[in-house]
Amino acid sequence: MVLEIIHYPNKILRTISQEVTQFDAALHTLLDSMYATMIAHNGVGLAAIQVAKPLRALLVNIPREEDNEQYKEDLLEVINPVILHAEGEILWNEGCLSVPGFYEEVQRFSQIKVQYQDRFGTIHEQVFYDFMAVAIQHEMDHLNGILFVDKLSLLKRKKFEKELKKNKRTA
Repeated sequence: MVLEIIHYPNKILRTISQEVTQFDAALHTLLDSMYATMIAHNGVGLAAIQVAKPLRALLVNIPREEDNEQYKEDLLEVINPVILHAEGEILWNEGCLSVPGFYEEVQRFSQIKVQYQDRFGTIHEQVFYDFMAVAIQHEMDHLNGILFVDKLSLLKRKKFEKELKKNKRTA
């Protein structure tokens, strides 16, 4: 089921998400609906808070380099993530399903080691690089009420606010 995506400046996006403690059918249904929503909106990542569920759960599904297509078997479901180690720097042109139509370069770690749980509660530790590392950091920020536009310089932030006002007038 495709869910409604919450858009900036909705205050729900500033909510700090709560730890997932029940790894049950309700969680599985939410994750499946989040996947359908992400794909329907051409996204590569989605945090539960973006569909008004304040849970520490996120999805990332990066397109494959060889054909730029997303495959469900590449889907990463990340629950209760914690970054154990981060290093390097990378600039990435980011966008967000909750901030449609706006893209800007954001500096992130180029490599992260993350501990997380899957939909069944099994604990995993994995190292991620480049685009995957960026996507996970972006979605983890959502779990803490942070949007990528919060990381912009003052000048870029003013540009964003100006574009947002212009888009609201023309809508």
